[in-house]
Amino acid sequence: MNARVFAMSFGSIYPHYVTKVVNKGRTERELVEVLSWLTGYDDAALGQRTKDGTTLQEFFADADLNPNASLITGMICGVRVEEIEDPLMQQIRYMDKVVDELAKGRKMEKILRA
Repeated sequence: MNARVFAMSFGSIYPHYVTKVVNKGRTERELVEVLSWLTGYDDAALGQRTKDGTTLQEFFADADLNPNASLITGMICGVRVEEIEDPLMQQIRYMDKVVDELAKGRKMEKILRA
């Protein structure tokens, strides 16, 4: 199961993130801010990764994960993100979690663990 998730392209899930946050009254700009905070990618790099077929495994291998990412806690898909043992799956779930927090209207300073 994990291998299938790791092989998914970032570009295939990004539009779903956009739809999720926009439908909840947030903006794509805010989504980019959250993803940039988590991964260290700037706008151009994120845009390139949505188009070039980068897998989630490659996406996170090249990312400069924020040192405060370990402060992301809570449930995603019925699993506590802080208890996920596989480092790559945990990073993917960190991304899912911050996108969920954005969609649920959480304040940016809280999402960015500021």
